[in-house]
Amino acid sequence: MLNHKLALTLFLSAVLVACSPAQETAATAEPQAAAESTAAVQEYPAETFFATTTLFGSSLSHDNAEVLVTSDADGIFNVYSYPVGGGEPAQLTRSTSDAFAGLSWFPNDKRFLYSADQGGNELDHIYVRELDGSVQDLTPGEELKAAFLGWHANDEFFYVMTNERNPANFDIYRYRTDNYSRELIFQNDAGWADMRVAPNGEWLALAKVNSNKDTDLYLLDLTDAAEEPLLITDDTNAVSNSIFSFSPDSQSLIYGTNAHGEFVQAWRYDIASGDHSEEYTDNWDVMFVYFSEQGGYQMIGVNSDASTKLTILNTTTGEPIAMPGYPAGDLRGVNFSDDESVLAFYVNSDTSPSNLYTWQVGQEQLVQVTDALSPKIDKSDLVASQVVRFESFDGLEIPNILYRPQQASVTNKVPAVIYIHGGPGGQTRKGYNPMVQHLVNHGYAMLGINNRGSSGYGKTFYHLDDRRHGEDDLQDVVYAKKYLQSLPWVDADKIAVMGGSYGGYLTMAALAFTDEFDAGINIFGVTNWVRTLESIPPWWASFRQSLYDELGDPAEHAERLRRISPLFHAAQVQAPVLIVQGANDPRVLQVESDEMVAAIRENGVPVEYVLFDDEGHGFRNKENRIEAQEAYLNFLEQYLRQADSTAGD
Repeated sequence: MLNHKLALTLFLSAVLVACSPAQETAATAEPQAAAESTAAVQEYPAETFFATTTLFGSSLSHDNAEVLVTSDADGIFNVYSYPVGGGEPAQLTRSTSDAFAGLSWFPNDKRFLYSADQGGNELDHIYVRELDGSVQDLTPGEELKAAFLGWHANDEFFYVMTNERNPANFDIYRYRTDNYSRELIFQNDAGWADMRVAPNGEWLALAKVNSNKDTDLYLLDLTDAAEEPLLITDDTNAVSNSIFSFSPDSQSLIYGTNAHGEFVQAWRYDIASGDHSEEYTDNWDVMFVYFSEQGGYQMIGVNSDASTKLTILNTTTGEPIAMPGYPAGDLRGVNFSDDESVLAFYVNSDTSPSNLYTWQVGQEQLVQVTDALSPKIDKSDLVASQVVRFESFDGLEIPNILYRPQQASVTNKVPAVIYIHGGPGGQTRKGYNPMVQHLVNHGYAMLGINNRGSSGYGKTFYHLDDRRHGEDDLQDVVYAKKYLQSLPWVDADKIAVMGGSYGGYLTMAALAFTDEFDAGINIFGVTNWVRTLESIPPWWASFRQSLYDELGDPAEHAERLRRISPLFHAAQVQAPVLIVQGANDPRVLQVESDEMVAAIRENGVPVEYVLFDDEGHGFRNKENRIEAQEAYLNFLEQYLRQADSTAGD
């Protein structure tokens, strides 16, 4: 289950995912000094970029022969099995409408678990596919949401949480591996936000959100029905704590905490003694810590300036393992086989989508199992990003991910788009993004801004926008425009703003509350904060207070929320707008976009609207992603590249 900070980040999130470490600072270096001649680059249609396959999941089968992978190779996400040694995959599910996500092989055979919602409504169910190919819904019912919580160390049980009893709270059930009979082992009546069961099934870690700055961790002995959860992070000050993992022997809990400085550190709680000790620290946030099943290896992920720095330690020696070389990029989805003899993982970079690799531990070479990039794309036509920084209105340094098109030069200045991530506490990160690469390929500079309030840059930076949304963070976006105008290869008079979810909100805010931008693309963005905060999905109830601390309580702060909501200021929108929405979105309701479109049209301002009947908060069907991408490019071509700018400097 998600920790509370990540859940808040994902509440209104459309994240620019990515990887690779080059960094420049605007004050000290000009990123990618402009050339005098324009590079020759082949421009590809959206369909070609989305012919690239998106892959995730790396569960290894009990016989170490296959990897369970989720892929959109056939246009919608389905579950596949890839041979560990390479070769053609076997397609295991064949959905033509709803997106399926593989979760795990069973410990001792080739049954597997997967999840699916209905048309993007986020009401996930857990399914098992039997050896004969038949499928059973393990969480039947209407209007419920479920999630897989992992396996018992004895392989006889697995854990699932559902909100079937109370839409606002998730209870935990223990299922038998053989016949799927289940037992309620924890009834969640206190609104716990995150839960994790120890491998031996005896302990349950619980997270309680007190505010958006303060989360406490508790430990419950599941073997004693009379026991109450024990508070294990009794901090005097407000501290954000999160559950990472139990140790394989179930004797310790590894957790994240920002109690000791600006950044999240990994600490260990010894269950027997009650002692806390430092586990792993860095100069950036530690994002996760987990172990191989037998405990021989420990995986540690650090959010290093918008890239993931992953370390795999041999727990016996305490040293990083010596892996054969692999392409430059971030490691993702790292999993060992149960016997720790095989390692499966992905490598992702700005110019390469995630590809699956396997390694027989100790051998001299890796096996590249997949080649996900569209075969029609020449990798040399893609663009690697840079981390750049500029000073905002108050001198605060704002980090960004900048893509400079190969066509750009002093004599061939290009239009630019400021891309705003979701969240509000999300982060624009390095790594492959077909939406971004397609626009860059067609000659648009892309600046992925990490405005104040973004995660990854310390707790002070993260909280700078609390209840100041649409104000200081919007000024960061304005100053991002000024930064782009300082680059000699950017057309200073053709700068648009674009974003999804919370980024869609800031896009509309930029158009309603400033006259700085020439066009805007709003992808399922909030336009009426009062309604959005009153209609959050019931399964977000445990984070409600955290959301109110971040954004405001609609019962108490309705006046301010109306003041920063673009819908109530639509008459001020003068630049052309493209709005894209999923009809089944449970976070940003379709009515948000419907009303915004109608209000802008009343002004006589150009507005285009793309509505997908079979999507939610994010577009999973490849055909829809292609249609949306074509709409982005066509809109920018008409209203940014070809139009005369009317925005002020």
